[in-house]
Amino acid sequence: MKRLLLTAAALLLVTTAASAADLQARPYTKAPPPVVSPAYNWSGFYVGAMGGGAFSSDAGNGGFGGGTVGYNWQFPGSQFVFGVEVDAAAASIKDSVTEDIGGLLLTTESKINAFGSVTGRAGFAWDAALIYAKGGYAWANSKATLSAEGVAATFSDSQTHSGYTIGGGVEYMFAPNWSAKGEYMFTSLGSETYNLGGLPLDSGNIDFHTIKAGVNYHFR
Repeated sequence: MKRLLLTAAALLLVTTAASAADLQARPYTKAPPPVVSPAYNWSGFYVGAMGGGAFSSDAGNGGFGGGTVGYNWQFPGSQFVFGVEVDAAAASIKDSVTEDIGGLLLTTESKINAFGSVTGRAGFAWDAALIYAKGGYAWANSKATLSAEGVAATFSDSQTHSGYTIGGGVEYMFAPNWSAKGEYMFTSLGSETYNLGGLPLDSGNIDFHTIKAGVNYHFR
């Protein structure tokens, strides 16, 4: 009986050792890291409203307000966002210069009544936040007025200027279909000649800076 028990115990020990050896010999496979994708995708059409202020050393200062239409592309799994944007605004950006011409005080006033742009946009998204740069074609409609002290007659003319704009901003998606943005742009427009009572006046280039805030609705 004792011999039978010893034999059984020996077999049990050998079997346990063999099983332990098999367990130790099994290779360990590390699980692959999870694929991280942006939680939010910016792709699609959007429309919005915007407004802000403009300032310049030669075109004057003032405010503006208008609208925006655009489209974004963001490939699944990518944080890069590309888009096209069109905006236009009514404006009141004024400047005035008075000069003494042989004892006659002449005042030339200029006012940008409207401006807009067609731009490309490229950005980097952190889910609901997007930082971007943009640039492209810009235009503005401006009116020039010439008047003289003590003279009732005034002369005015309007011209449309063309040029470029460049800048960037930050946009944040605060609701599933709504985003808010802050943006800075520099705009440079070519010169135009104004006819003021038969007197040609070359405007020179018009350069101005804008800071705007806006809200966009995104179609899903």
